[in-house]
Amino acid sequence: MSEQKLEILAPVGNEEMLRAAVCAGADSVYLGLTGYNARRGAGNFAPDALIRAVCYAHARGVKVNVTLNTLCFDGELPGLEEAVGAIAASGADAVIAQDLAAAALIRRCAPGIPLHGSTQMSVMNLAGAKQLAAMGFSRVILARELTREEIARITAECGIETEIFLHGALCMSVSGQCYLSAFFGGRSGNRGGCAGPCRLPYRLGGQQGYYLSLRDLSLIDRMPEIEKMGVRCVKIEGRLRTPEYVAAAVTAARAARDGGAFDPLLLEQAFSRAGFTDGFYTGSYLSEKMFGRRDEQQAEATRAALPKLRELYRRERESVPVALALTLTEQGAALTAADRAGNRATAATDTPPGAARQEQAALDEGYRRALAKTGGTPFFAEQTTLSGTGGRWLPAAEINRLRRQALEELLAERETPRPHPFAPAPLPPAGARGPRRRRLWLRFGSLGQCSDEAAILADRLIFPLSEFEKIPHDWRKKAILALPRALFEDGETARALAAAAAAGFAAFEIPNIGALALANQIAPGAELIGGFGLNITNTLALAEYEKLGLSAAVLSIELPAARLAAFPEGAKIGLIGCGHLPLMLTRACPVRAAGGDCAHCGGQSALTDRKGKKLAVVCSGPGPDGARELLNPVPLWMGDRRRELAAADFELLYFTTESPEQIARLTGLYLAGESYPDGAFTRGRYLHPVE
Repeated sequence: MSEQKLEILAPVGNEEMLRAAVCAGADSVYLGLTGYNARRGAGNFAPDALIRAVCYAHARGVKVNVTLNTLCFDGELPGLEEAVGAIAASGADAVIAQDLAAAALIRRCAPGIPLHGSTQMSVMNLAGAKQLAAMGFSRVILARELTREEIARITAECGIETEIFLHGALCMSVSGQCYLSAFFGGRSGNRGGCAGPCRLPYRLGGQQGYYLSLRDLSLIDRMPEIEKMGVRCVKIEGRLRTPEYVAAAVTAARAARDGGAFDPLLLEQAFSRAGFTDGFYTGSYLSEKMFGRRDEQQAEATRAALPKLRELYRRERESVPVALALTLTEQGAALTAADRAGNRATAATDTPPGAARQEQAALDEGYRRALAKTGGTPFFAEQTTLSGTGGRWLPAAEINRLRRQALEELLAERETPRPHPFAPAPLPPAGARGPRRRRLWLRFGSLGQCSDEAAILADRLIFPLSEFEKIPHDWRKKAILALPRALFEDGETARALAAAAAAGFAAFEIPNIGALALANQIAPGAELIGGFGLNITNTLALAEYEKLGLSAAVLSIELPAARLAAFPEGAKIGLIGCGHLPLMLTRACPVRAAGGDCAHCGGQSALTDRKGKKLAVVCSGPGPDGARELLNPVPLWMGDRRRELAAADFELLYFTTESPEQIARLTGLYLAGESYPDGAFTRGRYLHPVE
């Protein structure tokens, strides 16, 4: 069992939520700095407000973690460095980072700030957690899709602290791997602007439902079990919610952790979507019971519960222990308040005490009672010491005044900012990357999609790792083996990777940071190509990945093509130019939500949105590494706009469910610079103006 109590981390979207979290008993809070976090719709905190928030929390014994968990473009790196400076000035306790550029700037400019790996980094296995440990992160926030067995294994073996989500909203997609909002609504979830299209109705199998809307997670009743695993911190989701919600979740979590009872009905009234789920944790993630939506009846229950919920944070929580020492002399009195951190404050009076009329024991008991009246402050009297009280009497009003003054001064001392050292570091120089001799890469969902004609046209061919034994020998020099995007259980993938390396394959596509660690471990010296799931959007992040072993990378599908010019001449980079892009990667199953099952699905179904567009649901199986991808209804097509991608070293045509004949036809048209031949298509984010 962990020697430390399980840390309860609460969400803060504005100052009132901060007060609610602290007064309800959170051990730590997480909040966003304006402009650089994954919840731009929250109130967030400007630099001055951040300092005030940290001072308020620290004075009350609560830690503050600041989110820098959004993807940045090169033009935003100077602002990101300024944000690091603002966080350092605030004295915050940690930074939660997604983009390796943010992590690099912390290490360079303010190395005293601990780094926590955001759940947006898609760390879903032990190899990924170990990779973060090797990079200097002190904590990894694990993917929400993990089972208790997977969490326990990672926690026991990764070498750094683990943090898991305890309560709050669940995204349908693995965090960091959702592009649905960006492509459907023009608002990127990876850049803090998710519009929540997963909460809308869809049709599947002739019926309509909310097949991408998961119920809220709640593991509060499992906190003793989680603590025994050695998990360091449990996180409440909800920076876009209300102070009342935060107070309810923190109160319940604190009670459960400390062995007390909590009110599950009040917790549900604070916010739920048809109740809660623990489906990922228990391994029942293929159950239709994971899905739910919020209706007006639930909203009305929340409104009715607001007065009771507000009582949970109306008063200061007496949570900071202090030692109070009262000294009386013939000339006056002094009261010193000291905390465990060594902060001290003294209040004094030169009014001489009077002669005592009570017995000494009763007199001292009165003094102790007066000193213990710390209500309305964040302090409680852990220890009281009396000196010189023999035969001397000081009025209760005077003791109260001394106590108030000493505690106010101690609070002010605890509120003093304690910044981290910060020194600006050189940023990558502005690029002037020109047109390249572009090469054509083809990626297939299965080996059977690749024809001899396609293999001749392509410079490189990407196939699933699982099919390496079937790849014809004359294709192998061009072959790149793609590790699975869903890598929850890395044992089977590790075995396949070792076998492929032994068979002579030496090039692998890396979809996430866990796969990167696995490939470096099992196939050292191999050619490693970063997949789009790494979400590389700037030169600093690319440089960090190159240090970790990447020789080339497919840049983010959310990167405007005009941003390519910022990358250095020597970088080997590519963009996807064609294909039905995977807009979600999910462990839960929307087909199960509609009452279907694997026997009747066949691995491919389709959701229909409100506009009649069909999102194919492609399944890799129900096992531990099984996952589902939701494909964009219309394909990306840049064949007639290839000049926009001229600064890329290669263009990747990303095929998923197309037939060999379709692939051969589309490849030819793409190389000829033709328009898309078959109706609707998208340019994705490539032609969006540079923000």
